[in-house]
Amino acid sequence: MDDTTRGQVTEILRRATGGDNSALDDVLPIVYDELRGMAASYLRNERSGHTLGPTALAHEAYLKLRGRQHVCWKSRAHLLGAAAQAMRHILVDHARARTTAKRGNGQTPVHLEDVQRPAPERTSWAELIDLDLALASLARSYPRCARVIELLYFGGLTASEAGELLDVAERTVERDWRFGRAWLLRALQGRSPS
Repeated sequence: MDDTTRGQVTEILRRATGGDNSALDDVLPIVYDELRGMAASYLRNERSGHTLGPTALAHEAYLKLRGRQHVCWKSRAHLLGAAAQAMRHILVDHARARTTAKRGNGQTPVHLEDVQRPAPERTSWAELIDLDLALASLARSYPRCARVIELLYFGGLTASEAGELLDVAERTVERDWRFGRAWLLRALQGRSPS
């Protein structure tokens, strides 16, 4: 996306912040390919036979964003970060619903072996729930680190975009990224992170 289009998205989001209820509808066609690509990335790592497709996940995330009241939209990165969070919550809710009747079912805890990848490989529903619980635990102690993990790992944002969104330096994002990955790795391996 070029700078002119980014500026256009930011202006439309300002309208949305100002109370223009149709502004998010105006921004959707501009960012739709990015939302759908993000959804496809999430689902590429889900179990085969998942009942949600990339289009459905992107649309559900958009509807969640559309339903939010009084959001002060800052930028395209802010919108994509919120969409990433919405997609993660949709998938976790879906996984919880699927595993309610199958608690345990021989599942093993998730291992975050290669955290440089955009998302874990072939994540099972139980693994997704474990990761969500670990991320929620990280957020209780280190909220910004958890947000950085969510934006970079799940949302596909760059460190620069995450820094802009969080209003911190890119170096701070990179430091939080390293710390958050190590914390999650320890938590998912069953050791008490410190």
